[in-house]
Amino acid sequence: MNPKLAAALATILWGFTYIVSSNMLPHNPVFIGAIRALGGGIPLLLFARTMLPREWWWKILVLGTLNAGLFFGLIFVAALRLPGGVAATIQALGPLFTILLAWPLMQVIPTGHKIFSVLLGAVGVSLVVLRGGVQMDMIGVLAGLGAALSVALGGIYVHKWGRPCSLLAFTGWQLVVGGVELAILAVIFQDIPSSVTLVNFAGFVILALFLTALAFALWFRGIEGAGPSAVAPFFLLAPVTAFIMDAVFNDMVPSWLQLGGIVLVLGSLLYGQLVDRRSFRPARHHHKITEAEKQAAKQPEAAE
Repeated sequence: MNPKLAAALATILWGFTYIVSSNMLPHNPVFIGAIRALGGGIPLLLFARTMLPREWWWKILVLGTLNAGLFFGLIFVAALRLPGGVAATIQALGPLFTILLAWPLMQVIPTGHKIFSVLLGAVGVSLVVLRGGVQMDMIGVLAGLGAALSVALGGIYVHKWGRPCSLLAFTGWQLVVGGVELAILAVIFQDIPSSVTLVNFAGFVILALFLTALAFALWFRGIEGAGPSAVAPFFLLAPVTAFIMDAVFNDMVPSWLQLGGIVLVLGSLLYGQLVDRRSFRPARHHHKITEAEKQAAKQPEAAE
């Protein structure tokens, strides 16, 4: 699958998270994060059946914390302390963080056009989700900024370090690391529901398998093939998708201003792809050379 298409599909799937969480899950955010990560990661590991090389243990701990544990945890803090529109707008700054951090960490200098397209998209998101009279909570704002920074760093290091195993196993190990961290927090803060209904169970299955395992595998595929700066702007599709799902399932009629914001977001993505034709080197992989490849490598020497 085309890397950018994979990244776009991942962020669209993430946009369904809000409607599933608000209509099918209990109000225990840390517990939900733990189930989401573990429920998405464990099936991937059972399917892949791959252990990581010992030298990769500390790297997967860093990646799992940035992309799952810390990210999910801070997202939930922001969601609890901020209106949904404010939290979504802060998350829309994630692509900008990715572009700016890729400069010192990967020597990818951002163009003015690229930065402008991301800021344009963030304005579009704010038109879609922000409403008048919102109140700002500084802890919630800092948590939202931290979540955006966490997933930006995680994406950069996924591309910079490559992966030592299959994409499914690589995704699974990160989710399990983050899930274990969140499970410990859920026990410490006693954020565990007293009962789970069939609707809750169905919601957990959808959230874990489709909106986490599948979505993260697609996202890492996008980062691996196109680079974090190239796919980061697709994050803007998540809050727009969430808004559309809210309008469809909760009979919410969008205003002309909100429709204009959606057009602005889509226009910023199109503009960013048109003006930024830079190619990114694929992420490095640890690949074992097969006997056939060894023989093929020797043939030119034999010919000489």
